[in-house]
Amino acid sequence: MRVLLHICCAPCAIMPLESLRAEGHEVWGLFYNPNIQPYQENQRRLETVRQWADGEEIKLIVADEYDPETWMQMVAFREGQRCSLCLHQRLMRSAQVAHKGGFDAFGSSLLFSVRQKHRLIQELGAAAGAQRGVDFLYRDWRPLWQQGVQRSQEAGLYRQQYCGCLFSERDRYQGPPGKRQPKV
Repeated sequence: MRVLLHICCAPCAIMPLESLRAEGHEVWGLFYNPNIQPYQENQRRLETVRQWADGEEIKLIVADEYDPETWMQMVAFREGQRCSLCLHQRLMRSAQVAHKGGFDAFGSSLLFSVRQKHRLIQELGAAAGAQRGVDFLYRDWRPLWQQGVQRSQEAGLYRQQYCGCLFSERDRYQGPPGKRQPKV
């Protein structure tokens, strides 16, 4: 099959690419992550993905649409749903590109992370695929987490410490709402 792999970042794409190639698939990458903020972080992740993709000889489609206002408007007053909204946005675009590009299926490197909501990604991916007429290829790559982390470190890839949105950057230091320590 010809598969489009949505890539959130290079470290999370290592094992999915290897796995899909081992299954015999022709894999292309798609970088589309409008949640990543600030601009320097977006550019650093994109440059890391480009360098990694060149080394892996994977064809890469870049939809680098840095537009923090639109993303923030989408989640404003819906902060509790931000992950669902963000995942939906990225998976819908992935399905759209896969359909337009004539791919047999699409998947996402988000499914590599032990921190992501797999059931939600699976449901949103399947719905996006059904709406766009292309199959969502679900794989649970979490068992490969440690191996992927090690490989990314050995390759010297930039490893970010948050999903990309300003909320996750805040939560990494202060904890999620409701679990923060009161300030004294």
